[in-house]
Amino acid sequence: MLMRNRKTLILTSIIILLPILIGLLLWDKLPDTMATHIGFDNEANGFSSKIFGIVGLPLILLLIHLFASVVTAKDPRKQNISDKMYTLVLWIIPCISIFVSAFMYLYNLGIRLNITLFFSVFIGLIFIIIGNYLPKVRQNYTLGIKIPWTLANEENWNKTHHLAGILYIVLGIFLILATFIDLFKNLFPMLIVVIIAVLIPGIYSFLLHVRNGL
Repeated sequence: MLMRNRKTLILTSIIILLPILIGLLLWDKLPDTMATHIGFDNEANGFSSKIFGIVGLPLILLLIHLFASVVTAKDPRKQNISDKMYTLVLWIIPCISIFVSAFMYLYNLGIRLNITLFFSVFIGLIFIIIGNYLPKVRQNYTLGIKIPWTLANEENWNKTHHLAGILYIVLGIFLILATFIDLFKNLFPMLIVVIIAVLIPGIYSFLLHVRNGL
């Protein structure tokens, strides 16, 4: 799997590191102490050195990317992970790298964007994309909803992922729409959405196991 997708792995790794090049080009325009974390109120609440912001963060993301790609490729049930799903895994961190770096550079250059709007839309799109793929994920130990009942029974896995796929798409659409009606003024509503996304499929899987023996 890793060798079949090596071109995509190389491309995505380069994209993850692209912010380093952009940061070096902007070096003289960026402050020595950079804002590296911006709250939902559009105010910086975390700071790091310029070298860490430009070089350190992309390198950390690259390590996470490589780890995720290797772990997924070495899954004992890797034959159940399609190349499309593996490609999706490979593109998650590059998208995060570009999104985070773009906001960080713009903020430190004095350009203020509505981070709540863009972040919520970004997360909403991720939910929709994941929701579209979840019903197609076959049993494995790396991707999907990996709890005892889904791993123990294939029908439980399939039904749980079908429900989760619909739920994630609905939650993704909700996140996007809620952003434009200014619902997300802090992190709490976002946490509620995440909790729902985690709890409902888990409870559903448990009920399938208890009531239907799946």
